[in-house]
Amino acid sequence: MQTLVTVATINLHGRKDRWLERRHPLVAQLIEGDADLIALQELNTPSRQAAWLCRQINMRLSGVESGPYRAIARRSGSLFSGASLGVGVLSRLPVLYHESLKLGNGSRMALRAHVELPSHQTMDFVSTQLHDVPYEREARQEQALRLMAWLHGHKRVPLQIVAGDMQEAPDGLAVAHIKQSFRSAYADVYGREPLATYPTALMAGTADFATCRDYIFMSPAVRRVRAASIFCDVPASEDNTLYPSDHVGLLATVEV
Repeated sequence: MQTLVTVATINLHGRKDRWLERRHPLVAQLIEGDADLIALQELNTPSRQAAWLCRQINMRLSGVESGPYRAIARRSGSLFSGASLGVGVLSRLPVLYHESLKLGNGSRMALRAHVELPSHQTMDFVSTQLHDVPYEREARQEQALRLMAWLHGHKRVPLQIVAGDMQEAPDGLAVAHIKQSFRSAYADVYGREPLATYPTALMAGTADFATCRDYIFMSPAVRRVRAASIFCDVPASEDNTLYPSDHVGLLATVEV
């Protein structure tokens, strides 16, 4: 039986750079994306940012805080400059269990939610963010090796989707390693990765380059991609620099 699942990923940029203003377009565009599963990176964990987003989305959709989405979050590690960032998942599918893996190199983390699909199949959905020093490509490659070994060897299931901020362009070592066994949802549809997912105009004047850093990867058991697009990419109507984040997100509907 054919089952369609819509998945998304977005780096939230914590509570930096006009969070109190950009959180409202962020919530609106997450709702508009209508994803079953959303991977979140750079969560501000002390403020329970994932839980706040989940409550806001649920209240707008159903009028109650308890559903349809559930939030899971993990702090990525050490405190840096007074900030504590993490990764998370918002799911409106039943979560059978969840667990995390420390990736090292700045205490990066992968968070796996094992969910039940409407067809009663089960699937792993993973949110992650890799090492952020641009020239330390080998560190990201090591993290990708550790991540894929975990997914291939620990409670392995055929259906797996990995989404997040890989911190490198499509020709990077970590991306190349993941693509040895997984394929990219966006590239499946368009024959290439997005031209850029970072930065948005929220960071106007602070970056002189643009690159693709964000991906949705799928295991071979995912049959095909019905649609893939960039989302969370619309500025506020009154301010064309007020984007939901410093990254845009990715959205994909897959057939499993």
